[in-house]
Amino acid sequence: MSDTTSSARTHAVISRSALAAAADSAVQNGGKVADLRRDAWGHGVLSVAHAVIAAGASRVLVDSAGEIDALGLEGIVGTTEGVADIDPVLLYGLPAGSNSSAPRPVMRLVGRVLSTKRLRAGDAVSYGYTHRAPVDTNVALVTGGYAQGIVRALGNRARVEIGGAERPIIGRVAMDVCVVDLEGTDVPVGTEVTFFGGEGPAVRNLSHWAEVTGLSAAELITVAGAHAVREWEA
Repeated sequence: MSDTTSSARTHAVISRSALAAAADSAVQNGGKVADLRRDAWGHGVLSVAHAVIAAGASRVLVDSAGEIDALGLEGIVGTTEGVADIDPVLLYGLPAGSNSSAPRPVMRLVGRVLSTKRLRAGDAVSYGYTHRAPVDTNVALVTGGYAQGIVRALGNRARVEIGGAERPIIGRVAMDVCVVDLEGTDVPVGTEVTFFGGEGPAVRNLSHWAEVTGLSAAELITVAGAHAVREWEA
């Protein structure tokens, strides 16, 4: 596989429609103050602030006086004091245990296939050789490693979505990349890989990540969003 890890970045794709629906649901559930600290949990302060204010919130909780000033220019009241009372699980579309009716995730974390490689049965993957191919297969080197919030504990224990199907992360997660077993299939270089979110098989992956890592969905999504390139979709 080619060495392209130095420029590897994940992308946090924020859905405008999911954000608007989540903000409406969260505000209707009760409360007037939304928690937008840590760049709105990795989702982007300004856009989330506009959404919750449009939904009926009165103000937003942020980290700094600078953010208060910037929001003030948009006609939005920010504060660094007090407690937020709008449910962040609803606002950001986070998984709530095994609840199948949980809201649609606002963020979709994606990477790209950098390269693919054929493995023979017995070939090892990644450093430390924690995985050896049980059968001949194809694997993909994918953007996204522990520096982007793809926690090392997910190696050999989590799956991602490629081409509408879930495939396992195998071997140790590296700093900027991970390896995914394509399980006998093949995909072109540049193919999008969804770690969590969206509306396909990876929609509730964040809940499994929390089980595997011992971290909360809030912690995981905030770190991932903070280290990703932010994009928007309808």
